[in-house]
Amino acid sequence: MCDLCVINSVKQKMLSRRDLFRATAVGAGAAAAASLTGAMPALSQTPSKVADMTHELHQSFPTFGGDEQFFAEKVFDFANDGYSLYNLKVNEHTGTHLDAPLHFSSDGQSVAEIPVENLVAPLCIVDIKARAAENPDTQVTPDDLKAWIAAHGEIPKGACVAMNSGWSAHVNSDKFRNADDKGAMHFPGFHLEAVQMLMDDADVVGIAVDSLSLDHGISQDFAVHYAWLPSNRWGLECIANLDALPASGATLIVGAPKHRGGTGGPSRVLAMT
Repeated sequence: MCDLCVINSVKQKMLSRRDLFRATAVGAGAAAAASLTGAMPALSQTPSKVADMTHELHQSFPTFGGDEQFFAEKVFDFANDGYSLYNLKVNEHTGTHLDAPLHFSSDGQSVAEIPVENLVAPLCIVDIKARAAENPDTQVTPDDLKAWIAAHGEIPKGACVAMNSGWSAHVNSDKFRNADDKGAMHFPGFHLEAVQMLMDDADVVGIAVDSLSLDHGISQDFAVHYAWLPSNRWGLECIANLDALPASGATLIVGAPKHRGGTGGPSRVLAMT
């Protein structure tokens, strides 16, 4: 065999071994990434648009109890210090925010423990706007869910089911809380029987409302919170811009905070269509 043939043969073997090592490393990296992040949930469709489902958080944002829950103190100013910085003090359940299972259970997942694959979900939007305009105490019922299924097919595995009551349009007015003379609030939410149907008949990871609470405003027992969250499912409150999305086909991405032992927190919520 000529010297050139020997050299070419050695080079080819070295390249083959290099490709083998590279493929092995890529495979190991992918396996490691999968073990760290969990299985990727199925997207509703190949996305081409992104919608912001988050209200802007500010100090006068309406709260369930009526008192301010977001405080921003400016510590450094660009004009004087060359950079700007705020100290923030915020209640976990303020603005567009996530309710973690731990919020209404003694041993449920904290906001940091929710699997990331459960924070990306096909979005199913149940429209009750017409009814809410007539009766602010209305709720999403099993009949609403059945009507959605009849129109759009079965609720996808790992979905989030959202109530669109049109209530986000009132976020900058007193009607968002809609408190009467006795302090009772009147806004829509989920009915207990609806969430029981979702727990029994659908593999759903979360529910969302465009109002201040998963329970409707006049609830005294937080029955939906106590049924839903201890099942290690999450809830989103004060979601925005549901009218910008189709009833089915969008994929929700919940940018939940990750503080240890947290019961929830303000979240940047996006939807892809």
